[in-house]
Amino acid sequence: MNAKTVVASLAALAQESRLAIYRQLVEAGPTGLSVGEIGAPLKVSPATLSFHLKALSHAGLVQSRQDGRYLYYSANFERMNGLLGYLTENCCAADGVDCAPSGCGPLRTTKRPAKEQR
Repeated sequence: MNAKTVVASLAALAQESRLAIYRQLVEAGPTGLSVGEIGAPLKVSPATLSFHLKALSHAGLVQSRQDGRYLYYSANFERMNGLLGYLTENCCAADGVDCAPSGCGPLRTTKRPAKEQR
């Protein structure tokens, strides 16, 4: 993942309603939620919800699918995991320890040698 993509993703999440929508979709899993299911607990107008879903979609964080008359949105888990991996890929590298949360990226198996004591 490149820095431009990361910035776009973080910018899309840097708004309270969009972050709430995204967390809702992550919790729902790959099946996703209909637009009505997303909007009901958030109590936002359909136009506002549409605006936020469009911003998340343009950032590549959510995807949509049509099923009959209904539009369903789901989190793009590949993008989410890529973002988390980008943010944690060098976690604690200076200390030579593995501190990244499990499942966020590859774990390093080597440790930096301890400093010699005088």
